[in-house]
Amino acid sequence: MDVIETGIPGVLVLVPKVFGDARGFFFESFNQRQFEALTQTQYRFVQDNHSRSQQGTLRGLHYQLDHPQGKLLRVITGDIYDVVVDLRRRSPSFGQWLGMALNAAHQQQLWIPPGFAHGFYVTSPDTEVLYKTTDYYHPASERTLAWNDPTLKIDWPLTQPPTLSTKDQAGLCWAQAEVFP
Repeated sequence: MDVIETGIPGVLVLVPKVFGDARGFFFESFNQRQFEALTQTQYRFVQDNHSRSQQGTLRGLHYQLDHPQGKLLRVITGDIYDVVVDLRRRSPSFGQWLGMALNAAHQQQLWIPPGFAHGFYVTSPDTEVLYKTTDYYHPASERTLAWNDPTLKIDWPLTQPPTLSTKDQAGLCWAQAEVFP
């Protein structure tokens, strides 16, 4: 597996070695020892999540304040524009966001350490996303940062007004958001 560093320390793109032939392909999507060596972390994954979304859906920007989750995410069908926002007050990239296109064809994975808000916009007709988390879902700790916050100015590649959940419509602006120490 290869690693691509992003513009935010700790957020990494992991590129698996894919073995393909006329039958299809095979790749190892996760190996704990290799993950620890590549990321220089020792996180343990405790939960796998799977979402399916239609084009135009925007999910996020979500985070858990008291039970922060690291996420290892990959797209298995379709395409998304993925966004992370650094909420770690002591980080040199505090308040910065990073966006990137991810799709099933490239089989890349995105490692998002704890301390980030995360969301994605679906850019293909039908998309499925799998992600592992380093902590369990804890509804009382969940927070939502406004996807369209005027301070952050995230440049979403919207092709239509996004379809949002009630929770995502009520996301807090940057000035009101609770952040990590």
